[in-house]
Amino acid sequence: MAYKRNLLITGGAGFIGSHVVRLFVTKYPDYRIINLDKLTYAGNLANLSDIEQAPNYTFVRGDICDFEAVGELMQRYEIDGIIHLAAESHVDRSIRDPFTFARTNVLGTLSLLEAARRYWESRPERFEGKLFYHISTDEVYGALELSHPEGVEPPFTTTASSSEHHLAYGTEFFYETTKYNPHSPYSASKASSDHFVRAYHDTYGMPTLVTNCSNNYGPYQFPEKLIPLFINNIRHRKPLPVYGKGENVRDWLYVEDHARAIDLIFHRGKVAETYNIGGFNEWKNIDLIKVVIKTVDRLLGRTEGEDLDLITYVTDRPGHDMRYAIDSSKLQRELGWEPSLQFEEGIEKTVRWYLDNQAWMDNITSGDYEKYYDEMYRGR
Repeated sequence: MAYKRNLLITGGAGFIGSHVVRLFVTKYPDYRIINLDKLTYAGNLANLSDIEQAPNYTFVRGDICDFEAVGELMQRYEIDGIIHLAAESHVDRSIRDPFTFARTNVLGTLSLLEAARRYWESRPERFEGKLFYHISTDEVYGALELSHPEGVEPPFTTTASSSEHHLAYGTEFFYETTKYNPHSPYSASKASSDHFVRAYHDTYGMPTLVTNCSNNYGPYQFPEKLIPLFINNIRHRKPLPVYGKGENVRDWLYVEDHARAIDLIFHRGKVAETYNIGGFNEWKNIDLIKVVIKTVDRLLGRTEGEDLDLITYVTDRPGHDMRYAIDSSKLQRELGWEPSLQFEEGIEKTVRWYLDNQAWMDNITSGDYEKYYDEMYRGR
């Protein structure tokens, strides 16, 4: 079968990547989707078990830092579009092991860019009809001040069609033009990769796009992240470690809404532009945690709030940014995107999914899935 597009999605076995792969495989049967993933601890093919037999889907286990292998993959599948999600993304891990983050996030992105450039420039049409779409984070912008405007009582959530969310925890926001000011090895590595992507457009004329998103939540998230970690800990009545006083504020975006935005931007975004993707949904960590506890308690048939005493305050981590807040009005204005879910609805769906898929969670926390993949792909 001759496919309309041949897309390479990196990191497609991870949290956000698996949702993007699933969306593209099911929505575009005339696209061939190649999922390239190294299957490190955060990559799990069980995230895609429902589409693994789709005729337009191919999984390849590989490392984006392997320049020769990436170049061969580009040629074998005649790749004309790349959606780049593969990354090390956990801030605490970056503090302990910054070299791994620099290797994957910076050199891995450079490997992809250069392999794509060489392959596309070898084609008669060169860059025509091609696109390198790089997914980044709001953390590259640094941190915002936390304040409580007069007359407004947070937490305050709203839809993207309202500007009142700007009054929740402060009057400053991250825009596409905000100066980069990363504060952790993770965000510094992502900032560097963003600069390389834009440099390849400016130097070589490669068609590129960059998006910066806020905190994602939803099904299939690796349980070192706050929401799935706490759902699992509440289930087992284990302590819930909260940094500092839990005053840090984050903007939360349901992962399927992020996948929809990626789809829209890939097909309709303007080359060389940057788009911010946020949930218009700021919460203090401690307030969010209390909502999660009450939701889990209720769905488990416990007295709502009975597990609030699991909250355990721990020493804050180094360089912990106080507040992130994305302004997505450009994306809404130019492409018509906005989040589909209010946070309360999204967190209800999320908690239900983790409680209904305890086998998935147990397989992740036991580490059995890693042993399985190591055995399956040994020698390949």
